[in-house]
Amino acid sequence: MKTYDLKFDLRDARNLSLVMDFYELTMSQVYFNEGRQDQVVTFDYFYRKNPDNGGFAIFAGLEELIGYIQNLHFNEEDIFYLQSLGRFDEKFLDYLRHFIFTGNVYAVKEGTVVFPNEPIIRVEAPIIEAQLIETALLLCCNHQSLIATKANRVVRASKGRSVLEFGARRAHNFDAANYGARAAYIGGVFGTSNTKAGQMFHMPVSGTMAHSFIQSYPSEYEAFVAYAKHFPKETSLLLDTYDTLNSGLLNAIRVHKEVLLPQGNYLQSVRIDSGDIAYLSKRIRERLDAEGMQDTKIIASNSFDEYIIKSLIDQGAKIDVFGVGENLICSKSSPVFGGVYKLSSIKEEDGSYTPKIKVSDNAIKLTNPGKKELYRVYCLKNGKALADLLTLSHEVLNEEEDLVIYHPQDVWKFKTIEKGTYRLERLLVPIIEHGNLVYDCPSLEDIRKHANASRETMWDEILRFEYPQEYYVDLSKELLDLKLSLLESVRKK
Repeated sequence: MKTYDLKFDLRDARNLSLVMDFYELTMSQVYFNEGRQDQVVTFDYFYRKNPDNGGFAIFAGLEELIGYIQNLHFNEEDIFYLQSLGRFDEKFLDYLRHFIFTGNVYAVKEGTVVFPNEPIIRVEAPIIEAQLIETALLLCCNHQSLIATKANRVVRASKGRSVLEFGARRAHNFDAANYGARAAYIGGVFGTSNTKAGQMFHMPVSGTMAHSFIQSYPSEYEAFVAYAKHFPKETSLLLDTYDTLNSGLLNAIRVHKEVLLPQGNYLQSVRIDSGDIAYLSKRIRERLDAEGMQDTKIIASNSFDEYIIKSLIDQGAKIDVFGVGENLICSKSSPVFGGVYKLSSIKEEDGSYTPKIKVSDNAIKLTNPGKKELYRVYCLKNGKALADLLTLSHEVLNEEEDLVIYHPQDVWKFKTIEKGTYRLERLLVPIIEHGNLVYDCPSLEDIRKHANASRETMWDEILRFEYPQEYYVDLSKELLDLKLSLLESVRKK
């Protein structure tokens, strides 16, 4: 019976071990039959392009990945299925029966701002172990990083107004709804309409009523009274079932005065979900204020994204809370994160690492070779991030010396950062070592705070929605020289 060394339970009750591309298994059988199952390799997880042509992404999904790796095993039902395919040797299947992940995983902290072509996760493990986790790693981190990034764009567009994640019914399935809500919370939304996500991740949940609730009563006013009767401290009323200004708003004010105020309560909020949102919100705010209801908030929802929210604010819309659904939970405008998982080195018997590089006719698919570290360079004067630096893992950096960083492709470009003006932070931290979880997984609230703090270190030019400044992700001289030498050796073959 396999046991799990978990500091808390990250496991999914389902056995998801076979959620992997079939070629992970066929390649692994070849490695096994060739006697290579103990050969240690390193793989890098990185992505090539920011979603929505933005300036950065927010890394998310690490906790889900940890749970998958810690629970990765093949039960007899799995083995029976693989046997039935007629593709696998019995010795390899017996290896799978006793499989347990024994490798190392290093990653940036969840919630960290990240950039294209830098190693967000480094896996160092026997080759079969490293291969079998590929699909799940990409699935967990691509999805949640995509939604966290989109959510942050929406939140930034709201200019301090609250954003609720309303996307469960538009998500692609149960897991996408639940983990999408989690990722959106990391990205900055203040709550979700998804009750299961609230239970799973201890997130704030919020919700009021549907149009059908109002339609089920003889009149709109009676529906509002019924809701206020049962939720007097949390009354929020939907105004646009019949006529937003001439019916919904008037009935909401009536319920506030006739039902809530006599009990010492007040109408918490009203919501609009259709029509000219900018115009309606301004008229609603005027009337509420005229009735002495300045504390009643206006919630709006209607297929919003960051650009619509920005437009509404520019028009002077009086909206306190934005409910954002399909465009967030599916990242509709940019639905693929595009993270990849590539071999970077092979460990030799003497303990050294032979670097590996992937070369392509498409320059964007060229990889950075070798076992690497990732550093963030901060300006001592203002705390802003100046650049990210990739080095080979054995390199030692000294903050008491000038730091020279080199463009990963344009070899004539380099930048010197003078000593005494910067500090370094190593971004890849130990997560799993020798198969054991060594990372103290923070609470979701702490991950959310870290995401906000990480974003605060970015320059305004990086945060622009349109044509953001490209952030430096550069190489050390030794890594650049290695990359060029490998390219030259490939050219001569």
